Amino acid sequence: MDREIEAAAKGVLALCRARGWTAATAESCTGGLVCGALTAIAGSSDVVDRAFVTYSNAAKVAVLGVSEATLDAHGAVSPQTAREMVAGLLAVAGTSIGVSVTGIAGPGGGSAEKPVGLVHFAAQRRDGRLIERREVFAGQDREGVRRSSVLTALSMLKELAR
Repeated sequence: MDREIEAAAKGVLALCRARGWTAATAESCTGGLVCGALTAIAGSSDVVDRAFVTYSNAAKVAVLGVSEATLDAHGAVSPQTAREMVAGLLAVAGTSIGVSVTGIAGPGGGSAEKPVGLVHFAAQRRDGRLIERREVFAGQDREGVRRSSVLTALSMLKELAR
């Protein structure tokens, strides 16, 4: 793991530990890399509860309770889907904090409306505080989009844990 991701993951874990909080992730385009960054740190089991890789729409519906109507109207890569993913994550996991990531890592799959590199994030605390982000990591290859997405998700978790 690179040092920037390691430092960000350690920061999330330290803030959650200080509050006695647990965390979970719901990931699509990152394929579990956010949770992987957290669990690469020894002793992370006191904070990290679980992660779901819901790559397909069917998994988003079955595991996280994302509405098929939302997917039909807005698609998997949308702020609406990211919000429903994190809400479902917190409902299922019961953790203090969670983050969702859904996007188009490329190299294919993009369109004029939803280009390669578009990623939607939602992070939420159990008390309801929600932050959302929309990023377009233009000009990056698949690995770069996924790396940037992991850093963004960790940053959002840190922001909520402060």
